Amino acid sequence: MTDLIVTEDKIIERILTMELVRVTERAAVASAMLRGRGNEKAADQAAVDAMRRELNKLPIDGTVVIGEGERDEAPMLFIGEKVGTTKGPKVDIAVDPLEGTTLCAKDMPGSIAVMAMAQAGTLLYAPDVYMDKIAIGPGYPKGIVDLDAAPEDNIMALAKAKGCKPNEITALVMDRPRHAELIARLRAIGCSIRLITDGDVVGVIQCAEPATGIDIYLGIGGAPEGVLAAGALRCVGGQMQGRLILDTPEKVARAATMGIKDPKKKYDLHELASGDVVVAATGVTDGALLKGVKFSGDVIETETIVYRSLTGTVRRIAGEHRELAKFHLD
Repeated sequence: MTDLIVTEDKIIERILTMELVRVTERAAVASAMLRGRGNEKAADQAAVDAMRRELNKLPIDGTVVIGEGERDEAPMLFIGEKVGTTKGPKVDIAVDPLEGTTLCAKDMPGSIAVMAMAQAGTLLYAPDVYMDKIAIGPGYPKGIVDLDAAPEDNIMALAKAKGCKPNEITALVMDRPRHAELIARLRAIGCSIRLITDGDVVGVIQCAEPATGIDIYLGIGGAPEGVLAAGALRCVGGQMQGRLILDTPEKVARAATMGIKDPKKKYDLHELASGDVVVAATGVTDGALLKGVKFSGDVIETETIVYRSLTGTVRRIAGEHRELAKFHLD
C-alpha cells in the first residue's frame, strides 16, 4: 500500500479509483454466484456482505447516507452506518450493492453492483423512500426540462432544443402500474418509450450515452438510485431533478431527523450529489452499460465503469481475478 500522508484530495483520489473498483467487483462476483437461482434476498445479501467487508478495509471515516434501508430493516449497510477503518478522510457513502435483484435472480440483463463516495456532507442524506425524477443528457440549455412541468411540455421543449419532432424523442420509463398515466400521455404526443423492469441507475445514465438512443428519463424510482445516478450524471454532463416522496407522517418525521426541512423540496443535480463524487459500478449480468461477471476456469472476469465529477473522467476497467476465483470456485 502506498503512502497516504498527502493532502485530503489526493487521499480521496486514491481511494476513489482502484479501491472503489475492488468494492463493487467483490459485490458483483458474490451476487453473480447466485444468478438465475430465483432467490432475490440471497443474491442481495451476498452483495451486501461482500461490499461491507471491502468497505471496512478502506482507510476512510465513512458514513452510509444512502443505503439498504433504515437501521431496523437492514442488517448491514443501513443509513447512518459507519464504515472504513476510521483512519482517513470523512466521506459520504451511497450504495446499492445489487441494483436489479430481480434481474440477477432471473439472470436477466442489466443488474449491477454500484456505489458512490464523496466528501462528507455532499451527498443527499435521506430515508429509503421513493423519488420522482427527471433527467436528460448534456448539451441542452439549463432548465430546458422541469420536474413540475407537464410531461408533454417537457417532451416538446426537449424536441425543440434538439431540433426534432416529439416522435423522434425516446423516453425511458420504469414499467410499473404507477406510470400508466405517464406512459399514456407520452404516447399520445407520439413520444417513443423504452420500458425497463428494474435498474434506474443505469436508466438515468443512459440519457448521457448517445449510443443508447435515450433522450430523457421520467418517473418514480428509488431515492438511493437517484443519488447514485446523479453522481454519475455529474461526471458526464446532463441535468436532473428529483423530489422525495414523503407521503406519510412517519416518512416526513424520519426525513426531518436527517435534516430535511422541506418535504416537498425539488433537488437539482448538484443538490443530490455535490463536491468531488466518484461512482463505481460493476456488471453482474450483461446489460447495455456493462458486461456481467464471467466465470471461466480459474479466472473470474469483471467489467467496471468509474466516474469522477471533479475531472469529468470515465474509466472502464476490465478485471481478471485469479485469487478471487480460487476463493469462489473451490
